[in-house]
Amino acid sequence: MLNTKSVPIQARASLISEKVQSLAPSGIRKFFDLLSSLKDVISLGIGEPDFVTPWHIREAGIYALERGHTMYTSNAGMPELRQEIARYLEVHYGVSYHPEHEILVTTGSSEALDLAMRAIINAGDEVIIPDPCYVAYPADVILAGGAPVSVPATVENDFVIKASDVETRITPRTKAILIGYPANPTGAVISRSEANAIAELAQKYNLVIISDEIYARLVYGVEHVCFASLPGLKERTILIGGLSKSHAMTGWRIGYVAAERHFIHPLTKIHQYTMLCAPTLAQMAALEALRNGETEVEKMVREYDRRRRFMVNRLNQIGMSCFEPKGAFYAFPSIKATGMSSEDFATKLLEEEKVAVVPGSAFGQCGEGFVRCCYATSLPTIEEAFKRIQRFFNRHTKI
Repeated sequence: MLNTKSVPIQARASLISEKVQSLAPSGIRKFFDLLSSLKDVISLGIGEPDFVTPWHIREAGIYALERGHTMYTSNAGMPELRQEIARYLEVHYGVSYHPEHEILVTTGSSEALDLAMRAIINAGDEVIIPDPCYVAYPADVILAGGAPVSVPATVENDFVIKASDVETRITPRTKAILIGYPANPTGAVISRSEANAIAELAQKYNLVIISDEIYARLVYGVEHVCFASLPGLKERTILIGGLSKSHAMTGWRIGYVAAERHFIHPLTKIHQYTMLCAPTLAQMAALEALRNGETEVEKMVREYDRRRRFMVNRLNQIGMSCFEPKGAFYAFPSIKATGMSSEDFATKLLEEEKVAVVPGSAFGQCGEGFVRCCYATSLPTIEEAFKRIQRFFNRHTKI
């Protein structure tokens, strides 16, 4: 007879995947759980635009709903949207993709990254990633059965990984190099010369480049280097992008993968069994964003640049030494003068002055000694936050 007694609580862990059990919770999520319990907090932590999606883009979504566009699209996304993504990449970065065979529309760039990992990784494959980096990078590698291998991206090197350091980590098990420039959390932008050096390694050792370029449009006074546009790189690059950051469309969940057929086919296979397709209304809005949203993108970039310059200047005035970020919407100042760990600093700042920043340690071991401050909030709010940070730093500085 079947034993219907309940499973003892101590045995229930065996029902959960060992990979999931071993995965540490997101350091960002842990911190924002604490934030949610407090009132009147100024947040410099959330990494999303404070701008509302421009009206004409929202209107396109509303109009799509009114017209009854509530059914599935093709797995790969609306053909006309894929055509616009291909045009967009050609115009901005000079790289050509066939919209039917080389573009996949995803539910945000997060899904795109997950698909890329699962499509290429076999058990035990190694993937080289920067440290510090976006929190999902090592997690996605692990969940796909791979092993993340960190390469320090230090402030001395402007938070960009060096090809010479990458090469020392390459082994017979190395499958790919996963990078994201402009970078979260540092705002670093890779130079063309360093990008070419990493491209040469990928060709020399037959590696895949997974390039997360979600912040590609948010650069200030420098060029964004699209990895797929480098000589000989398109055939081995999985290019990830989206509209969340550039067009203030985080909640719409529209991303994409651009890659040659030998990558797009397996990614689409996984996508069709899991997500089926990105939200139809969001695809309609994205189509409008790509066709007619350039003016708003440029306006937002100018405003981010204004806030960036103010924040970096204030951080350095306070004594929190800060590398000048050239992309995304983050500053990554040092808090070493306080003698605190980054988690202690962020926790005490939140408790004492009600300002939220993210501990650098949430982004990897090399993030310790720094905190991430996001300038995707209004300048008056940033100004008030820094009055509070100044008081806090003055109380706790060790120099």
